[in-house]
Amino acid sequence: MSDKYDVIVIGAGPGGYVAAIKAAQLGLKTACVESWTSEDGKSQVLGGTCLNVGCIPSKALLEISHKFEEANHGFEMQGIIAKDVKIDIGKMMERKSGIVKQLTGGIGGLFKANGVTSIHGHGKLLANRVVEVTDKDGKVTKYEADNVILASGSKPIQIPPAPFDGEYIVDSEGALEFDEVPKRLGVIGAGVIGLELGSVWARLGAEVTVLEAVDTFLPAVDQQIAKDTLKQFQKQGLNIIMGARMTGAEVKRKLVNVTYEDSNGKQEQKFDKLIVAVGRRPYTDNLLSEDAGVQMDERGFIFVDDTCKTEAPGVWAVGDVVRGPMLAHKASEEGVMVAERIAGHKPQVNYDCIPNVIYTFPEVAWVGKTEEELKSAGEAYKTGVFPFAANGRAMAANSASGMVKIIADEKTDRILGFHVVGPQASEIVAQGVIAMEFGSSAEDLALTCFAHPTLSESVHEAALAVDGGAIHVANRRKKK
Repeated sequence: MSDKYDVIVIGAGPGGYVAAIKAAQLGLKTACVESWTSEDGKSQVLGGTCLNVGCIPSKALLEISHKFEEANHGFEMQGIIAKDVKIDIGKMMERKSGIVKQLTGGIGGLFKANGVTSIHGHGKLLANRVVEVTDKDGKVTKYEADNVILASGSKPIQIPPAPFDGEYIVDSEGALEFDEVPKRLGVIGAGVIGLELGSVWARLGAEVTVLEAVDTFLPAVDQQIAKDTLKQFQKQGLNIIMGARMTGAEVKRKLVNVTYEDSNGKQEQKFDKLIVAVGRRPYTDNLLSEDAGVQMDERGFIFVDDTCKTEAPGVWAVGDVVRGPMLAHKASEEGVMVAERIAGHKPQVNYDCIPNVIYTFPEVAWVGKTEEELKSAGEAYKTGVFPFAANGRAMAANSASGMVKIIADEKTDRILGFHVVGPQASEIVAQGVIAMEFGSSAEDLALTCFAHPTLSESVHEAALAVDGGAIHVANRRKKK
């Protein structure tokens, strides 16, 4: 048996590496196990899906493609003449890879600075908190720990009608690696990942069709926001077909023949590339021995309580392998909470205040309850909405689409939901998160002074509108 640790973390994604750093900062002897290996097979890669093939590279491509789109279609009306703007896909991918490399290398530096031991290999939990690590050469080493944190993340779901082939039918990872813009691109799934990746390639010139099995667009999003979002995506040329159930995908003559059924019966389309983005599943392959004492459900999620404890003493699990939204920031918060609890503190993640973001253009972001959730629960509420079309800064930035919507309790005025579609929604939603963390009322935001001219003034106006007091837009008449 090798060294004994206070904490061993399995997985170096946003849940695992953050938990390891925090545990080390709290004075615990900590190791982090990660199996991801560089393309040349020589070195360990930290950061997990998010940094390597998820959040970060996709945001790099979203930013670059948005700038390209704006240069081609938004500059002229602002008096900027830029003719014949071209995209260099190779250079774009180089830029994306450079950002990823910088950030993943940074985690290695943080491990060293905080005294975290990095172990390269596949980690498996055995009974009594023993972690078995198999390195790339097949050598097995066992480590003991007082506490083990499982943070192995998730991987894309593959569906039987469209198995990945890595070239024509790809997952979200493959969609970040195209070496040219596909003429016709199919996307299965109109969720966060499908919409973001579809947007990237549509802006760069692809004809994009998104097929979604359910009938409601973005069912988890407040439907006033979702309907506005759908209109804007359709204006951008995204062909989004709802209620389209995929039945098959076959590659013939370098084209993907896709068959599906919708309200009009059987349909068929041909694409140059097909992205399958129907969600992700927990990555728990060979993670646990049968006697590890950790329970999983039929979908592979590890059972934990509100503090991320499993049923095995001293074993915790965070991030995409446990219940709740598969979000990097949620995983990080759970990682910090678990490290703090191991050190004897008593923090708690407030799951009611975790923001969600879709990084399209416009961005969509929300926290808390939707109007539909409150209606079905029979809770009395009131809403305030303010459009960016009436916001001077949004107009000046040529980004005046969308709105801010605040939902408050009818009696107490406490903010229950905060929803944004529009420019910088991912940043603006943080104001709602902070307000809700402090139990703010809509009146608290209405009485707060916001700088002028800013996009955030729309938050102020939406809060005023909750009680019919918006200044820069006509208020709805109150029912007598």
